[in-house]
Amino acid sequence: MSRIHFDITHPAHVHLFRHAIRDLVDDGHAVAVSSREKEITTDLLDAYGIEHTVLSRKGTRKPGLVAEWLGRDLRALRYAWQFDPDVVVSRLSPTAIHAAATFGAGSVVLYDTEGTNRLARLFLPLVDRICTPDSFETEFGEPHRRHAGVQELAYLHPDRFEPDFDRLREHGIDPDDPFAVLRFVSMGAHHDVGREGLSPAVKRRLVDALSDLGEVYVSAEGSLPPDLDARPVPVPPAAIHDLLAAANVLVTDSNTMATEAGLLGTPSVRSGSYVDTGEFSNFAALAEAGLVESIADGDAAVERAVELAADPDASDRWAERRREYVAASTDVTDYIVDTVLEVAGERDAESVARE
Repeated sequence: MSRIHFDITHPAHVHLFRHAIRDLVDDGHAVAVSSREKEITTDLLDAYGIEHTVLSRKGTRKPGLVAEWLGRDLRALRYAWQFDPDVVVSRLSPTAIHAAATFGAGSVVLYDTEGTNRLARLFLPLVDRICTPDSFETEFGEPHRRHAGVQELAYLHPDRFEPDFDRLREHGIDPDDPFAVLRFVSMGAHHDVGREGLSPAVKRRLVDALSDLGEVYVSAEGSLPPDLDARPVPVPPAAIHDLLAAANVLVTDSNTMATEAGLLGTPSVRSGSYVDTGEFSNFAALAEAGLVESIADGDAAVERAVELAADPDASDRWAERRREYVAASTDVTDYIVDTVLEVAGERDAESVARE
């Protein structure tokens, strides 16, 4: 049996790795999880019953972020020394990769964002596998492996997820009633530097226009315009995908949630200044599949969102496109587990050869 360490520093990583963690534990492997207090990361881990150790808390300013990651690196080294992993798995976490290299563990990285290729190349010599969707345009050489479909299929593949609409009813939402979901991010991640999300004016237009067609629920990082007349998302974070699956439309400047809605068969409109940068090759594949519409201009995004929310056939079209896309893709959790155990086996063989 192998010893596997997952390093989770963002809420999206919880979803990406949670099924792999469970599958490995169920198969008898020793699994440890380190975490970072950022937004709802630790709340999600707790909600899914995943034991974890917090190594750092997100800093609020640039000097604080530098101090956080320096401290995190030291704690990650101590954590790896104590757990003694065979493989460390991360979403391109520099501290996790450093710890794996320091103690001779294998390093598996899940990655899909061309905007941080410079960082990826910097750590490439220390990585055993860097795993990307097959739509990823950059080539990383020997450690690079590709899988069919986007990485959100690790938790939204039909074999892994089925919407539970009773959870919506428990929070006062009738899944048969029309409603829209808006998700706004703070643009504070390292790959968001120089980018802008939806403007306050566009956010107001979205709420005003979509409110004529049903309830509007808003999920947001940071503050909202004070005059925005919309309800906060009423479900807990662990039920957000149930909410997306029942929505008539999602409009967002979040790349992850735009992808999630499309994979759930919900019309998805993605907007923001990064839309035309080409830094997220996933969206070329998702656009080709007809699952996510990326519209840089905010006013045009509002108009398209209203069209989709008012179209009684839109959800059926998206559901059919989703079925076709999933049929040509893989269960990414199975891929993660197979890759981790493959690297663990290679490390074990190297250890035996040295003896």
